[in-house]
Amino acid sequence: MDHPWSSSALRDRFAVLLLSVGAFLIHGYHPGVEDAEIYLPGVEKILHPELFPFNSEFFSAHAHLTLFPNLVAGSVRITHLPLDVILLAFEFGSIFLLLFACWQLSGQLFRSPQARWCGVALIASLLTLPIAGTALYILDQYTNPRNLAAFAAVFAVGYTVKRKYVAASLWIIFGGAIHPLMAVFALSFCVLLVWMRNPRLELVAWLPLGILFSRSSVAYHEAAPPYFYILNWQWYEWLGIIAPVAILWWFGRIARSKKLWSLNLVCRALIVYDLVYFAGALVFTIPARFASLARLQPLRSLHLLYIVLFLICGGFLGEHVLKNRLWRWAALFAPLSVGMFMAQRALFSSSPHIEWSLTSQKNDWANAFVWARNNTPFDAMFALDPLLMRIPGEDTHGFRAIAERSMLADATKDAGAVSMFPDLADEWRRQVQATKGWKRFQLQDFERLRAEYGVNWIVLQQPGIAGLSCPYKNKAVLVCRLD
Repeated sequence: MDHPWSSSALRDRFAVLLLSVGAFLIHGYHPGVEDAEIYLPGVEKILHPELFPFNSEFFSAHAHLTLFPNLVAGSVRITHLPLDVILLAFEFGSIFLLLFACWQLSGQLFRSPQARWCGVALIASLLTLPIAGTALYILDQYTNPRNLAAFAAVFAVGYTVKRKYVAASLWIIFGGAIHPLMAVFALSFCVLLVWMRNPRLELVAWLPLGILFSRSSVAYHEAAPPYFYILNWQWYEWLGIIAPVAILWWFGRIARSKKLWSLNLVCRALIVYDLVYFAGALVFTIPARFASLARLQPLRSLHLLYIVLFLICGGFLGEHVLKNRLWRWAALFAPLSVGMFMAQRALFSSSPHIEWSLTSQKNDWANAFVWARNNTPFDAMFALDPLLMRIPGEDTHGFRAIAERSMLADATKDAGAVSMFPDLADEWRRQVQATKGWKRFQLQDFERLRAEYGVNWIVLQQPGIAGLSCPYKNKAVLVCRLD
């Protein structure tokens, strides 16, 4: 094995760095979208405690279970760099570390450099590929705990394959501090690898029995996303669970014939891992008595499985198909990269492909949120369409994350918080019901929100309604004050 600072090792790291730049350019960057609405306010609250005096529980519930907001906020304080720069650094660092972890793991599974590099390149090309019906990507286009947990999980698997269990444990601990749920999947797979090497070891399984028989409220069922329940999955999403078993069985046979024993072990372990969590999903999400266990989301285990599966697929492609033929590499990766790029442009069609910061925006909705951040008091209370993130052209930009202002609960991302923390369900339901029929609201409806919840600012889609004072407007959005 090369010394970490040898010329060949440095050359390999530089190649991974170049792949990371390519992946960043292909998949884009959008720091204030989707689940950033849940995770970023926790960072902003640490940096500026006066923010979010109302409804902070809809993001603080997540923040209390992870060191992610402390890690990001601490990086801002230590470096004295703007939050935008730190978020960008974390995102690019996550891409690089995931690809580097894949490069290390691939070296344990394959002998040829073509196999090793093709596996890593395939992961780089597919970072924003959806994972079956889980509402996950391999890596998100914005900084969040899952991205950090992803590379930690692959490092842990790689060190487990190498029998370096102390290093694997440290990566598991890091992943657990950042994203406890995703770290459980990594831990279970690493334990499975160890056990399959030595089946005489005893495995002890446990379940949070206090949750097992607890009943879920009506409000919780309204908030829980459909993908929590496997019977809501489409047939092709079920195929995303079952097909890997056949593929991995085939790869395992090839690995045994070539005496690639580590690869064979990983393939066999992934089959067991997939089937166990599939059975868990059937048990946890179909019987009504176990409905509260749906929030454990056992099929998020597919995230790690897909990363390793595509790494193996790439390895076989590189070794047996692409080999040393440059035109074959171009024929595979050029259309794949263009296709993934176009998919991201379609997904964020009203925004730049790379949004460098939260405060310099070109999307009309995000521009309105930035204006609210710069021109309204810290204790302002906003009301918005509860289905804001589904409006065409809004591109899932999060109001809280960008505007840094309190808002009434929405029906999308706050519902996600409720699905994980059922104690929030009743209050979430009351607030969402208060804004039901938003598109038909008139002045008296907004006055009711002011009386009930202290709302003193609203964000409306053009053309708005008469009788409101709206100091900010663009072609899509108005920000109005309730005088």
